[in-house]
Amino acid sequence: MNKKFSFNEGFPFGKEFSKEFRKTSAKYPVLSTCPVCHHELTVVKLQCESCNTSLDGQFTLSKFNYLDTEKLYFIEVFVKNRGNIKAIEKEMNLSYPTIKKMLDDVIIGLGYTLEGTDEVVQPTQIQQEKQATEKSKVSRAEVLDQLEKGAISVADAVAKLGKL
Repeated sequence: MNKKFSFNEGFPFGKEFSKEFRKTSAKYPVLSTCPVCHHELTVVKLQCESCNTSLDGQFTLSKFNYLDTEKLYFIEVFVKNRGNIKAIEKEMNLSYPTIKKMLDDVIIGLGYTLEGTDEVVQPTQIQQEKQATEKSKVSRAEVLDQLEKGAISVADAVAKLGKL
C-alpha cells in the first residue's frame, strides 16, 4: 500500500525532507501523467518569472519527472553521499537491504530492468518504445520541413510519412 503525503509532511520512513530538497520542491512538481485518464501529458508552455518571456511548443520531460517524490528524495540523498551506502543508511536510518531495494526501485523507475545476479541494467520495452516515438516525431518534423521548403513533393512526403 502506497502512502500519499505532501511536501509539508515528514518522509514516510520517519525522516523529514532535507531543507535543500524542500527549497527546490517549493512549487508544485510537473505532472507527467493525466490525473483523469492516466495518459502521458505534454508540456506546452515555459515562462520566465523574471522577464515574463514565455515559450510555447511541445517540450519533453526528463525520465526523472516520472519518478515519485520518495524516489527523488532517495536520489538526492544518494548523490549527496556519493553513493556511500553506509552514509545513506545513517542519514535515512534504514538498513542495507532497504537501501538496495530503493536503489533497484529507482533503476526500474528510470525505465531499466535488473537481470540476473550481476544486475545488468538494460532498457525496458517501454523505454525502447519511447525512444522510437521520439525518433519518429523528429522524422515527421524533418519530412514536413522538407515539404515546406519544396525539397520533396507532396506525394513523396505522404509516402515517407506512411513509412513512419
